[in-house]
Parts: sequence; C-alpha cells; structure tokens
Amino acid sequence: MTTNIHPTAVVDPTAELDEGVVVGPYAVIGSRVKIAAGTCLDAGAQLRGPCEIGPGNHIYSGACIGFEPQDLKFKGEDTYLVIGARNRIREYSTISRGTSFGGGTTVIGDDNLLMAYSHVGHDCQVGSRTVFTNNATLAGHVVVDDDVTIGAFSSVHQFCRIGRHAYIGGYSVITRDALPFVKTVGIRPACYGINRIGLERKGFTPERLKALEAAYRVLVRSKLSTPSALERLRKMTEGSKDVAYLAEFVASSERGLIKDPPGSEGSRGGDVG
Repeated sequence: MTTNIHPTAVVDPTAELDEGVVVGPYAVIGSRVKIAAGTCLDAGAQLRGPCEIGPGNHIYSGACIGFEPQDLKFKGEDTYLVIGARNRIREYSTISRGTSFGGGTTVIGDDNLLMAYSHVGHDCQVGSRTVFTNNATLAGHVVVDDDVTIGAFSSVHQFCRIGRHAYIGGYSVITRDALPFVKTVGIRPACYGINRIGLERKGFTPERLKALEAAYRVLVRSKLSTPSALERLRKMTEGSKDVAYLAEFVASSERGLIKDPPGSEGSRGGDVG
C-alpha cells in the first residue's frame, strides 16, 4: 500500500506521511506534520504543524487543522496538536494548536465525528467517541470527556468541562461545567434528566440507569446545595462506578455546575450554588 498524493497537492518536504496516506487535489500539508497510515485528506484540506495525525482518519474538504491558536497572547511559540485514530473531521471544521500558557497541546482522541463547520479551540482536550454536530464550537481550554454529543450551533465557554456521556442540546450556551450522563439544553441551560436513550444505545443496563436516575434526583431535583448533594452522592457510590464518577466530577468543578431544572431561576440566568 503506497502513499497517494495528487499532483496538485502541496506537501512540505519536512512532512512525514506513512504508507497508505491519501492526499487529494489542492490539499496543503505544511512543515512538521506527521500523518499515520490510512489517513485520507480530501480536496482542499489544510494541515499545519507541529501536528501529529493518527491512523485511519478522514479529513474532508476545506478543513483547517493545526493552524495557529486564535488568541492574542500567542506570539509564535512552538505548540502542538495531536489527533488520534479513525476520526471523521468534516467540511470546513477547524482545530487549533495549543498555547504555551495553556499546556501547549490540543488533543483529540479516537473515533470522533466533527461535523461541518465545528471548531475546537486551543488547548482543548477532547476524548473519544464524541459527536460535534454542525457549528458546535469549543473555546480554548475546554475538556470534553468520552461519549459526549454537542448539538448544532452550541458553544462552550473557555475552561468549561463536559462530563462523560453528556448530551448538549442544539443552540445551547455552556458557561459552567455540564454534568456527565445528563441532557443539558438551552441558551440559559437547564438539565432535562439523564441521557437515557443515548445511554441505552451505549449498552447501559437497567441497574446502571436506575442508579444514575437516583443520583440525578439528588443533585438536580432535591433543591439541596451542591455540597449537601455531594455528601449524599458519596453515600450512593457503592457498587456504581457511574455515580462515583459523577460525584468526582461535581467535587472537582472549578467553574461551577449547570444543575438547574427547567424553569428554575438558574435556567433563567440566576446564580446557583
């Protein structure tokens, strides 16, 4: 299996392409880019380094990967982008390299789908098996755990975290940490229960779902303060790794949590403890 580079593509002589890489018409690969076997760049896709792309990725037309971070503090220092395996990065998506003050590296895991016009900002850490629907946008320094779905035209504020298996509804504005396993929706977002359908599709048993629903009621529906709810959650973690992860996520939040039920003061813009 040989590398297939279209004659109109521009490939910097310092770029490293493994066997089986396909580079389409008018694609551009800059200096210090490494691409592993089986990755395909469609027509007009652009990659800049330092950047490392794993095996089996498909980068579609017009995507701009590894460009300089969109940050006024960036002064041209060496920063990086690392992308794992089997990701599908659709038309005109953008992924920025890191910044020196943010850890230096933007990371994308494996088996993710970034739909057209989605954006991953500098220093973001994205897990595996996530779905970014069209125009989903991450500001800098965002952490997205595994198996998350971010709806169309949704934006996530810098330094926020999105917990594992979270579902962010379309047109949402996330300015605090979004709970794992939970549907979070809205311009002034609220929690709409656990992501039952998504979790069932991922193979969650009825017992796991029951434990998460009980934890959700404590955290969101009980009207307890976050410290009081966390204390009760910790008593519910025995035998449930999911609840233990949820409790750890709550305890480690630095920006605060979105845990407002629909129609509450928090979901209308008020502060929540």
